[in-house]
Amino acid sequence: MPKIIVYLGLSILEDEAKSILDADFKPPVKRGDILKAIAEKPDIIGIIDGVFHHSPAVAHKEIMKALDKGITVVGGSSMGALRASELDDLGMVGIGYVYRQYKSGAITSDDDVAISFDPERNIALSEALVNIDYKLNLAADKEIITEEEKDNIHNIAKDIYYPKRSYQNIFSKVEMEDEKKTKLIEFLLKEKDIKYLDAIEVLDYIKNLE
Repeated sequence: MPKIIVYLGLSILEDEAKSILDADFKPPVKRGDILKAIAEKPDIIGIIDGVFHHSPAVAHKEIMKALDKGITVVGGSSMGALRASELDDLGMVGIGYVYRQYKSGAITSDDDVAISFDPERNIALSEALVNIDYKLNLAADKEIITEEEKDNIHNIAKDIYYPKRSYQNIFSKVEMEDEKKTKLIEFLLKEKDIKYLDAIEVLDYIKNLE
């Protein structure tokens, strides 16, 4: 059985990840973690979540070193999607919607996937812009909102600094009739985050490599 190391955080919780894949699950990846992982001689490294601003982010060079060692490196959902879009030409495997958004240039900033969270309670305190936009697109497709309303909400969300980008803060600035706003908020809260769906896709992909 191959040795697998996967870095994850709030995109998908470890208990659920364990039900999908047998791996050594570690907290969100940060600078230096991949070098430590290489020393453990894994066959596969999966990167889902990573640290963005609280400490130095995982470096391209350490991922490249893992690839040079013949380790399969798979990324998607959050930090993994960003790094895969930058390193897939060198052999890193990118998986999922968020990866494709980065690769196409539809999104370009780490701010699009970044969130703030409470480490003691392990809960998110803000919403990732990529999740918001994904759900707004679904809402527009279902004609809950118009394309113009979707674009307006996106612009409001984009202008809010990511640690404070909550639905409460966003919709306090959105001008919309109450009934329509309530219906939209209920829809957004019900739909699964795309980072979560991508995380499952990453784990399934790795499982099929075994």
